[in-house]
Amino acid sequence: MHLSLRQLSTFREVMRSGSISQAARTVGRTQPAVSTMVQTLEDQLGFALFVRKQGKLTPTPEAHFFLEECEDILERVDRTERTLERISSLQSGKLKVACHPAASSVFLPRLLTGFLDGKDDLEVSLIMRSSDVIEDLIASQQFDVGFSETPEPRASIRQTDYDLECVCILPPDDPLAKARVVTPQDLDGRPMAVLFDEHRTAVQTEAAFQDAGCTFHKRLELRTFLPGLQFVAAGACVMVCDMITAYSHLLQAPENARLSIRRFTPRISNGVSILTPGYATQSMASRAFITRLHAAVDQMQNDIEAVVSA
Repeated sequence: MHLSLRQLSTFREVMRSGSISQAARTVGRTQPAVSTMVQTLEDQLGFALFVRKQGKLTPTPEAHFFLEECEDILERVDRTERTLERISSLQSGKLKVACHPAASSVFLPRLLTGFLDGKDDLEVSLIMRSSDVIEDLIASQQFDVGFSETPEPRASIRQTDYDLECVCILPPDDPLAKARVVTPQDLDGRPMAVLFDEHRTAVQTEAAFQDAGCTFHKRLELRTFLPGLQFVAAGACVMVCDMITAYSHLLQAPENARLSIRRFTPRISNGVSILTPGYATQSMASRAFITRLHAAVDQMQNDIEAVVSA
């Protein structure tokens, strides 16, 4: 037995209207076509759905039972169609995002806030983890999108890499705030906030001072650059930090409380990457969010370039 949705919906209209002709007008078919469809349906079911007397249709008890089944089936189909429509318009679904600490406080939440606008049924999980943990979460397909410091390539991860420039953060009244470029000679012996010794930015920064024959005064060692913003604002130090932290400060701080952001040379590199599982198909929500994330990283680079070039 192979019943079609058209047969079920046509039968339902006949039951609702009590008339072949009225049902035909409702479903947009001819009266003979509806009559034939009802007859075919009865033949397939193996029992009569209507008693026909003097041109009138009287539903049998079996027809009332069958109508209940039809209503359930058609309602489930309607619900499924509505759900699929919400998914196709990104209004429904699930998205799991893991990001490293630098992006977790302002950059990613701000991006997600705009992405979620108008998507009331889209469920999002956002967690902050270290970059090495994010790699494993993406490789094992536990999360859809990762935003982390650039890892070594591996087959279980697809990645788009960005080589971001670190910038120098200074108190707004610092004499170097007016400089076009800050160098190790400018910061010779000045107290600095840097990340832990093993971090690539700390290694590069210390090497830049050594190559220039300047004193590298590490006053504060941090796990992330975010708390360093407060130390700089208090005049306790300066720092050469990642672009995302600097950009987050620009997005969040009132204009009259912003720190000075200047270009630092030699260039200190901080790589970040957008990660997705290498062996999984991306959902529509994931693809749409990744497109937004690419655009946000590009916008950040443009905005920071405008600031350091001012």
